This record gives sequence, structure tokens and C-alpha cells, in this order.
Amino acid sequence: MFLNGMLYATKTLENPWSFDTYVQQGGYEAWKKILRGELTSDEVIDIVKASGLRGRGGAGFPTGLKWSFMPRKAPGQKYVVCNSDESEPGTCKDREILIYNPHALVEGMAIAGFAIGATAGYNYMRGEFMDEPYLHFEQAVNEAYAAGLLGRNVQGSGIDFDLYPSLGAGAYICGEETALLESIEGKKGQPRFKPPFPASFGVYGRPTTINNTETFAAVPWIIRHGGERYLAVGKPNNGGTKIFSVVGDVNAPGNFEIPLGTPFSKLLELAGGVKGGALKAVIPGGSSAPVLPANIMLDCTMDYDAIAKAGSMLGSGAVIVMNDSRCMVRSLLRLSYFYQHESCGQCTPCREGTGWLWRLVDRIEHGRGRMEDIDVLDSVADNIMGRTICALGDAAAMPVRGMIKHFRDEFVHHVEHKRCAAGTAAALATT
Repeated sequence: MFLNGMLYATKTLENPWSFDTYVQQGGYEAWKKILRGELTSDEVIDIVKASGLRGRGGAGFPTGLKWSFMPRKAPGQKYVVCNSDESEPGTCKDREILIYNPHALVEGMAIAGFAIGATAGYNYMRGEFMDEPYLHFEQAVNEAYAAGLLGRNVQGSGIDFDLYPSLGAGAYICGEETALLESIEGKKGQPRFKPPFPASFGVYGRPTTINNTETFAAVPWIIRHGGERYLAVGKPNNGGTKIFSVVGDVNAPGNFEIPLGTPFSKLLELAGGVKGGALKAVIPGGSSAPVLPANIMLDCTMDYDAIAKAGSMLGSGAVIVMNDSRCMVRSLLRLSYFYQHESCGQCTPCREGTGWLWRLVDRIEHGRGRMEDIDVLDSVADNIMGRTICALGDAAAMPVRGMIKHFRDEFVHHVEHKRCAAGTAAALATT
């Protein structure tokens, strides 16, 4: 099942993060093909386009198309940046790649740098990654330099590529790509106005392409085996495998790499099934994705198009499973608190609106809610969406709208009875 070997095929090996182990598994063969002059930058981009690889960090934008946006022939410095911030609650896949297979990321970033004409790259990791993830990636970079696979005029190929680890300070907002760029530059991590977009004005004002850890780590396999083979693993417009972090009310939470298009029921089975009750709801793409009730989710396959059609998004790949003991109002309260806490405060709709959302949900949860508060909640969320510099406002609003859409009766019950709906009070007493 783990066909590209990104994580679990290597995780079972001794010292899977080491250079020697990676090379034994065919590592750096794709990069060496490029260094030998067997592929041009246009050919690399065409292979990635043919693979159907889409951004694994949240937006799901076609990777090859994104790379083609770079002004590759323009003079001057260009950069490739990896977003290893991974701040979305419920998500822990990129951390595992950094720990167990960091060389796949090093090779993927080097290939991307060649494809887009960038001679330097940064891997931005969240502050909480300062132990194993950061150290293993730093070790991988040093080993690649020692093996003559990074640097100036790599192996006499005329290709230059330098790679630098960069550590953040643990702010959720720095997962937004332009806030990440600001942080790399040593500034306060706040999103930039767009346009200009990073492809024309990125880190240090130079053209920059930004992708997620999992996206870059998939590239070496694609270049070695071909785009068509990778696409065939998944389904049309959803090529390859995807790592899902399955958390919440399951018996065996963890990361699972499966072909895109796999039924959700199969993923749930891999995670040991629902723990402590029947399936009630699932947040399929990290905490900012709209919730889906069990009956809808069980009919879904795990791919970008199917989840979008169902009314949510694949997002970061965090699958948050909730059993029938969970109170949706209490769950939303925790999410709303997180987003108001993490708002950078730059935009009025987000700075003020996230506070409104949290206070309204808090009032309903603690028995002080009024019936009109439910519609006010929906209205505030609607007024935040699409009116902020970055997507954090949308991330705060979408869980609210999803919860009210599918579980409005629980909000009504809280207002009318000043407590959770029947069947959840006992469980909440212990949480």
C-alpha cells in the first residue's frame, strides 16, 4: 500500500533517517539523473504535471503547474521554500517525514530548485520541531553536502543548489506562506498583501516557490518512476498516495499512507475503527475544514475532489474522528478559542471576528446562550470569510458554519436546556 515509500517503507529500517539507508533504497537516483544531464528543467516539470501531484499542505494546487509559474528565465536569485510549519491541529505527518525520511525532502527540494531555476532553498520548521525533526533534517543536509550532492557546481554539472534549515517560533500564522517568508527574513510573522505573489516577490523580494514537506518528499519517486505511474496509484486529478493523520476517537491513531481515492471506511479500518461509541462526525482535513456527519463521510473517498463535493476539504490531511459521545458545541468552543488566540491581529474582521465567535460559542456552551446567538454566529462567520489578508479568517469561520449546518439541533438544545444534548453529558463530565 505504501507505494512511494515516503514514510512507512523506510520507517521499518535501521536508522531510516541516515544517508546510507536512503541511498540503499534508491535515494538520490533521481537527482543524479539530473546532474548527469539526462533531464531538462522543462522535462522535470512535465513529469510532475503528468503525475497529478497536488499540494499536500492544504490547498491541493497542482504542483507542476505551480512550478511553471516561476519566471525561470529571468535573471537574478530565485528560491525554493519548504513549509514544514505544520501547525494545523490534528496534523503530524510532516514531522514524521522529517524524522524518518529527511533525505527524501532534501532530494525533492534540490529537484524543485533545478526545475524552477532556484539555486538556494529554505526548509522552515515550526519551533516545536527543534528536537528530532530539526536535528534529523540538519543531519541529512550535512550528509548531502558531504556526499557532494549539494553546493556549488554539484558534481561538475554546472548546477548550484544550497539548502538551509530554518526554525520558527511556534506561531500558527507562520504556516501561511507569506507570513512564513516574513519569518525567514527575521521579521514578525504576519501575512503579506497579495498581489504580488511569492512567484514574483517572495523571500528577500525574489521569485520564490513554496510547497509542503510531503509534496517535496514525493518528487524523487515521481522522477525515478515516471509521472504516469504515480498518477495510476491514485485517481484522475488526484495522483499518488497521501499521508493522513487519523486522530480523535479511534483505537489506533497514527499516520497512514494510502492511495488517493481510497474509501474513508478503509482508512477508518486501518486506524482500528471508532473508539468508545458509534461514528458521529469527521473533520477530514484538519481543524479548519468543515465537519461532515457520519452518513456523508462514510460515502466519501479520500481525495481532493470527493471531499470537496461532500462540502469540506482534504486540507492538511488530518482526519479528526468523533464518536457519538462528543458534544459539537464543546468541540467548536475549543476550535474557536484556538483561532482567536492564533490570529495575528492584522485584519479587523479576523482580529475582532474570531473573538466574537469564541465568546458566542462560550456563551452557548455554558448555558447563557440565546436562540438568536446561533444566527449571529453564522452571520459573523459569513462576514469574516473572504475579507482577510490570509486564510486564517476562513479557517476560523468554516468550522462554525459546518457545525451549525450539520448539528444545529445541538446548539438549539444548549440554548433551550442549558446543557449538552442527551447522551453527551456523562462523557463531558470526564473531559
